[in-house]
Amino acid sequence: MKIFLKHTLLTVLAVMGFVNMQAQESSKKRIDGVVGVVGSYVILDSDIDNGFIQAKATNQDVSTLSRCEVLGALLENKLFSHQAIQDSIVVTNDEVNARVDEQIDRMVEYAGSIDNVVKHYNKKSYEDFRETFFDIMKENLLASQMQQELIKDVTITPEEIRQFYNNIPKDSLPLVGDEIELAEIVIKPEITKEQRQAVIDQLNQIRQDVLDGASFTSKVYMYSEDRGSLETGGFYTIDKKSQFVKEFKDVAFSLKEGEISKPFETDFGYHIIFLEKISGKNLELRHILITPKPTQAAIDKAKNDLDDLRIRILNKEISFADAARQYSQDKDSRQSGGIMTNSRGETRFELNKMEDRTLYSMVSNLQVGEISATTLVNDRTESYYKIVQLTNKIPEHLADFSNDYMKIRYVALSAKQSETIAKWVSETVDDTYIYIDDEYQNCTFKSNWLKK
Repeated sequence: MKIFLKHTLLTVLAVMGFVNMQAQESSKKRIDGVVGVVGSYVILDSDIDNGFIQAKATNQDVSTLSRCEVLGALLENKLFSHQAIQDSIVVTNDEVNARVDEQIDRMVEYAGSIDNVVKHYNKKSYEDFRETFFDIMKENLLASQMQQELIKDVTITPEEIRQFYNNIPKDSLPLVGDEIELAEIVIKPEITKEQRQAVIDQLNQIRQDVLDGASFTSKVYMYSEDRGSLETGGFYTIDKKSQFVKEFKDVAFSLKEGEISKPFETDFGYHIIFLEKISGKNLELRHILITPKPTQAAIDKAKNDLDDLRIRILNKEISFADAARQYSQDKDSRQSGGIMTNSRGETRFELNKMEDRTLYSMVSNLQVGEISATTLVNDRTESYYKIVQLTNKIPEHLADFSNDYMKIRYVALSAKQSETIAKWVSETVDDTYIYIDDEYQNCTFKSNWLKK
């Protein structure tokens, strides 16, 4: 079904930032060929080339994809970025750096090392790579926020979902790949009250040092464990809509200008905040994050406890679901007996599209009812041990309204959102400076980029 290809293409080219990082290193034959301009944004012919490269790198089928389609997606992305600036949508450097860190972590996971990533993109150094990637990410975050602003009020009813499904020709129903359903049990190494208090005492001492005249920024570089803000000295600009956890925003907005908070806890660890400036609805602040660390003995005990629990389940002394309810320390899945959900709240995971490579390695060879080995999981905030049971396997099949309702709902809503965006693009193109090179004047675009 075309709607799937369309959203995949936009995701690859527009949202994820896979655009022109190799453009400057492309062949001299095409490198500086400007093929499009939207407002103040320029598109090079090499950007289109790189669009194909990146689509292939993310396992997209490009055999039927034309240069005109890729150019159309790039033009649309530039229009979003251009209009975001016109509408005073702000993307802070802190937000960009945080997203850059996330993407670089993913790249390193696949490439094996940061040196391999830098080499892949033909950059001279990590600093050169990061600077280029920063500019790209900032543009794409602007585009993404503009799109979110356009679709934030779009909703869909069950009847609209049914109509969407019924309007799909039976011979065009999308194929859903092999899916699995999973349950988990998580055991975390114990952090004692003494270890927590030690971190609180350390932050209190840092706070007192700053009150006595020390530099808060210097303390950030010395102690903070927030990688996303370390390069900027712990600096963030936030408002009440910023995507920070509630506890962090509650404390930040309770401070007076120049005040330093007392230590407080979030899911990430313990923080102190220094509110530098109140600028209208925005707060300019710096913070220090320190996370209590378990002892090696606590880490070993967590593994041994989960190993023992796994044996009890295998010996049928207790069911996996009951064990999850009694012992698992994952607050999201514990009450449901360990049932796992994906990022859209669905209980089914399409095996070949799992982004969590640790989870994939744990379950890819399991049969229904089998339980994975006890595995150490390292995420951005903590480390813990996990076992996973494969509870059900659904073979590849054509989408079914009842069994695949959540997937159909997602696609139907995406289609409605796309219609909203398409209408906005059509109306906005007429009021925006657009240039298309002669080579692409015969393209059939879905939007009126040629203004004919």
